[in-house]
Amino acid sequence: METKYKTAAYGAPLQYRKEKRLQSMRRKIKQSGQLYAIFFLPLVYFLVFRYGAMGWLLLAFKDFDPIKGLMGSDWVGLSHFVEFFSMPDFWKLLRNTLLISIYSILFSFPVPIILALLVNEVGSRRFKKVVQSITYLPHFFSVVIVCGMIVDFLTADGLINRVIVFFGGQPISFLTDPKWFRTIYVVSGIWQGAGWGSIMYLAALNGVDPQLYESAVIDGASKIQQIGHISLPAIMPIISVQLLMNIGSLLSVGYEKIILLYNGATYETADVISTYVYRRGLQGADYGYGTAVNLFQSVISLLLVIIANKAANRLSDGEGGLW
Repeated sequence: METKYKTAAYGAPLQYRKEKRLQSMRRKIKQSGQLYAIFFLPLVYFLVFRYGAMGWLLLAFKDFDPIKGLMGSDWVGLSHFVEFFSMPDFWKLLRNTLLISIYSILFSFPVPIILALLVNEVGSRRFKKVVQSITYLPHFFSVVIVCGMIVDFLTADGLINRVIVFFGGQPISFLTDPKWFRTIYVVSGIWQGAGWGSIMYLAALNGVDPQLYESAVIDGASKIQQIGHISLPAIMPIISVQLLMNIGSLLSVGYEKIILLYNGATYETADVISTYVYRRGLQGADYGYGTAVNLFQSVISLLLVIIANKAANRLSDGEGGLW
């Protein structure tokens, strides 16, 4: 007689196995319905605004006309890229973008690590919570509030200049002097992000076995030696991943804070690729050109991540990279 179901090589009916998998899936969804509901909105966000938006990368190769639409607009090939690379301010924009990003990595990246190591050494739980709350707080301030505070503190009659004058110095034009812009950007970024950036490192340090520290104390290790031989190795994988992500975003300096802080006097050091795209692509409604410049940033960022990942794998025998 013919069997009712097709049979797999190992004897189990295929249709029966499919039905069992569906039942198991329904049971898991029913048991974890709230978790799937929480996961649903971020999934839709990424599908619509991240992956769905990739189709609009065609704008980089077209002379976009809103009336004709995306597919009806004329092809221009690589002309947007050629125009961007040949513009007089290209090297200035690239230099400013790279310098701000490199300074941020050099000075901002180590601060959360140092803060996490210091907080981890605090014995009092109450004091530790107070320190964490104070350092986390600036992260929840919007960019507008942070920039407003910076402007209030650094104006000619602001708090900083009043302190300088009180000690016999001369007021400094922080907001109109180009040489101060990068310092203001980096220092304000450290103040706003150091506490929040230390959370992952603290979580990893909390997972370290206390017996390791006890053994180190018995062996006569100092606090510095304990940090160097126990604490730092425990968070090194996270440091490696975070560094790779920072390298990948070298050309992706956020434009919000810069737009709120820069002015005509500081364009020389403050104008970056992102602010140029904002002015030309959004304010100037040149969407194809703006998309081309953003695509250039994304491709370079991807190449930087790949190169940094390979370097990390070579230095750590295949254990320090993202893949």
